[in-house]
Order: sequence, then structure tokens, then C-alpha cells
Amino acid sequence: MITELNHKTAVLTGAGSGFGLEMARIGARLGMNLVLADVQQDALEAAAQEVRALGAQVLAQQLDVSQADQVEALGQATLARFGAPHLVFNNAGVASGGLIWENSAADWAWVLGVNLMGVAHGVRVFTPMMLAAAKADATYRGHIVNTASMAGLLNAPNMGVYNVSKHAVVSLSETLYQDLSLVTDQISASVLCPYFVPTGISQSQRNRPINQPGISTADKPTPSQLISQAMSDKAVGSGKVSAAEVAEKVFAAVQTGQFYIYSHPQMLAAVQVRLEDVMQGRNPSDPFAHKPELGASLKAALRAG
Repeated sequence: MITELNHKTAVLTGAGSGFGLEMARIGARLGMNLVLADVQQDALEAAAQEVRALGAQVLAQQLDVSQADQVEALGQATLARFGAPHLVFNNAGVASGGLIWENSAADWAWVLGVNLMGVAHGVRVFTPMMLAAAKADATYRGHIVNTASMAGLLNAPNMGVYNVSKHAVVSLSETLYQDLSLVTDQISASVLCPYFVPTGISQSQRNRPINQPGISTADKPTPSQLISQAMSDKAVGSGKVSAAEVAEKVFAAVQTGQFYIYSHPQMLAAVQVRLEDVMQGRNPSDPFAHKPELGASLKAALRAG
């Protein structure tokens, strides 16, 4: 557990908006040094300017977390400027939906590249330097927070590639927690599983790379992808829990050593139903049992196409 954060260092990916920006704001208010990374240069510059005005020492680096060499360069820059970080927020994420057989190879490469490999690269790059710092200093404490989603614990239809990426992040995070507990008492981990929170993730297509091998923006969205986008826009836009409130929950969890972090704990009832399906060997339950009208409208829209 980390109870004192003044003058400590935090690394945040996806720092230009949403949870990353809100966590950077909290870090600045707590007197932390901040390493900010984002794929969107203008958003990154605005975030860096804002937290510098709050008194934070800032290293800002534009990067694509799916690219191993760019995350490695961020790690070296962090070490050179501030030393080993104390908090690492592997937060960058993108969203893409549609019927799972309609997701192109490019869709899979983009979503898994950012959502899964971005987290994997962050863990791979920063954990060894945190372990080295812990070995050198018995008072050092570190914590890694990976942003997954309630989609990492559930499997809502028409958003398969996103579900797969977030289930993988939950698995990675649980394993990281267990692996760290085997080798140190000074560093731990958490996984953030938010539900629909207004963060801008539903508009992540704006940062989809162009002219990168295996990834293209040229493909026209399928009808199911357009339906998924519209539903996501509505759900995210109407979210009642703010990104700032979730960021506060994250820092509280870090300071108490809590592993699972939920923005909407009431959604755990749906998780329990899924786990009971698994335990009892029964077929997956209707995900719209609590909102049958929503399920009926999605089915009608998809079948109309």
C-alpha cells in the first residue's frame, strides 16, 4: 500500500482525456511528478499544461502504446528524469463493436494492440524497474493499475473484440497481482473495471492509425458496427458516474491495497449470473433480462439489416 504520494512519480497512459486526465489532476494536487503519455498530441499538450499549472513536474511523451519500442522509450525517459515510478496507470484504451465475425483483421489488430498489448508493454517495461527500486530501498512502495472494463467480466453481445481485449486485461492483472505477491511485499496491482462512464472512449475511432501495416481506416463500418457505435454513444453519454469520481476511487484503492475497482458495483449482480452459468454448466443467460426492451430493439435492428 502507498499512503504518502507527495514527490512520488506516476506514469499515466491515455493521459490526454477521460480517466487518465482525471488521475493526472489528482496526482498533481497530491504533489506527484507526472509522466503523461497519449497518442493524441494536442490533448497531451493541454493536459501537461494544466497539471504543470497545478505545480506538478511533468514529462509528456506522445506515443502509441501498442508499439513496444515506444513504450520502452517512455520507460527510459521516465527513469532518466524521475527514477523508477511509484504508480503506473496502464490506462489507454479504444472501443470497437459489431458482430464478432464482422470484425476485420484490422479491427482485431487495433483493439488488441492498444487495449491488451498496451497494458502488457506497460507491465513489461515498468515492473522490472519498480522491482529494482524495491530491492534497493526497503521503504519503496509501488502499485500498478490496469484499466479493464466491466466488459472484462461480462460478455455483452455486439461488442466481441472489445470484450475479448478486456477479459484479457483482467486475466493479465490477476496474474500480475499473484506474481508480484510471490516476489515482493513492496509492490502490488489493481484492475479498474468501469461500466459506462463519459470518457470519450466511444469516439476512439478518431485515433485509429492510418497507413500502418495491418491497420486501415478505409473499411466502411458494417451495419452492426454502426448500431454498436450508436448504442455506445448513448450509454456512455448518459453515464451518471463521472470520470473524476472513478479516478478518486482508483486513488483510494491504491492507498488501501484494493485489487478490484468498480465504478458501478451494482453491475456485479450480472457478473454473478454469468459465473453461475459457468459453475452450473448452463447456457449463457440473456444479457438483457433486466432490460428486455433494449434486447428486443437490438435484435430487431440487427435482423432488419
